Amino acid sequence: MSEAEQISQQALSARIVQRLAEPAETILGFQTLIVAALKRDGKAVVYDDAQTVLQAARSLDAMIKKLLSSEGNANASQLDDTTLRHDLRTPINAILGYSELILEETEGQLDPSIEADIRMVVSECGRVLEQLDGLVEFSRGDLEGLEGEKSDADIAEALAQSLSHTTVAPDSTAGRILVIDDIEANRELMRRNLTNRGHIVTTAGSAREALDLLQTNDFEVALVDILMPDMNGIDLLERLKGAPRWRDMAVVMVTGLKDIRAVVKCITAGAEDYLQKPVDPILLFARVESCLERVRWRAREREFLAQIEFEKARADGLLLSMLPEMVIKRLAAGEKVIADRFDNATIIFADIVDFTPMVARTDPNDLVSLLHDLFSAFDKLADQFGIEKIKTLGDAYMAVAGVPEPQIDHADRALEFARGLIKVMSEDFGSGLPLRIRVGLNSGPVIGGLIGQKRFVYDVWGETVNLASRLESSGDPSRIQISHATLNALAYRPVSAVSKTSLIKGVGRVETFLLD
Repeated sequence: MSEAEQISQQALSARIVQRLAEPAETILGFQTLIVAALKRDGKAVVYDDAQTVLQAARSLDAMIKKLLSSEGNANASQLDDTTLRHDLRTPINAILGYSELILEETEGQLDPSIEADIRMVVSECGRVLEQLDGLVEFSRGDLEGLEGEKSDADIAEALAQSLSHTTVAPDSTAGRILVIDDIEANRELMRRNLTNRGHIVTTAGSAREALDLLQTNDFEVALVDILMPDMNGIDLLERLKGAPRWRDMAVVMVTGLKDIRAVVKCITAGAEDYLQKPVDPILLFARVESCLERVRWRAREREFLAQIEFEKARADGLLLSMLPEMVIKRLAAGEKVIADRFDNATIIFADIVDFTPMVARTDPNDLVSLLHDLFSAFDKLADQFGIEKIKTLGDAYMAVAGVPEPQIDHADRALEFARGLIKVMSEDFGSGLPLRIRVGLNSGPVIGGLIGQKRFVYDVWGETVNLASRLESSGDPSRIQISHATLNALAYRPVSAVSKTSLIKGVGRVETFLLD
């Protein structure tokens, strides 16, 4: 008989024996309930008979468990007629006989639930007898006589094919493995087995030697002997799992100890698995390659998480370029409507002089490049002085000081920012065009908030904003026109401030001040 046929027959016999266990356990369970119920109800007449059934049920269950145990006869094909026709049937006959006797003697007297339980025991005995008949046919080699066992035969055949199929680790799964054992013969045996499997194996004769190798090499799996003279394997394991560099390396403990406490200690200290000496090569391959798979999955998970963090940082950076940081935090906290009143803020409007005629005579690419360079320089100044850029409108640049975070010196910051804008315009941006700018500042109360659902923007509104815009449009090139409110908000009055009366559209005549 071939190895595959032997595996198939053993698997089939074990499968059939297992089918005896389920009804036997059911009989024992229900009979235990029946005895307890009869004792509770005081049915002394049939209590002794029920106890006899319970003892028989226990005997049947024990016999079947022995068949399934590694210490008993686990191969149903080797069961003789004595076992099948006598030993197993004896307790079944006792269960059936005494159960039927109880039903006859107590007809109409028992609680319906107890009577139903007794009939369940009788029914399960019938199932056991059917399985025994199948075992008799099987023990005689009559597979055709196994009615209803086709699924079991298919399962056994599939298992035989799986177990007899030899798998070789492909190159793509070859792992970097470190074997640590103070006995050279043990190291060499594991090295040879794993190398033949296609893995890259390095060996170390002590924990100290292993630590030196780990300083300059990356390993995916370490096989660690527990009993070593310089440092035992458990101490080495704790050191490896305590170091960030080695924490993700899978560690399999190899031990000749029979003490389960050592195994438990290794697992709780972070070991992925353990192997008992002498090490079975097949089990060695299975444990190592399972660990390799887990290590590589964790590595892919870390790469994926790192990519998520990178993309999140990019998204956050993009969002920060669109909205104030404080507003982003409030959105993340779940706020749906963001709108605040600020009693003291300074609005800045800046506009390039004679920009419209420039558009007609300038190449579009050059024009956009020029605006990009200019406004990028403005943005740097805004960061420098703590100014919040609101938006650009064509060639106009709008910003605010004191929003969304209140600032006591909002007017001073705005003035320094405005002076920086005029200085930037004097620099050479390679356009060959004379560039000048008008700037208007106004201070007062504003409302700031987030508007829109798509391409939303943070904006400010109020009369303070309107007047700042008018001050810019009615100002002089390369100068800053500020309102009386802004002048009063400054920490000191600028020496260069020149008072003038301006006719502001929609407002009328107001006193303003021109600054260099």
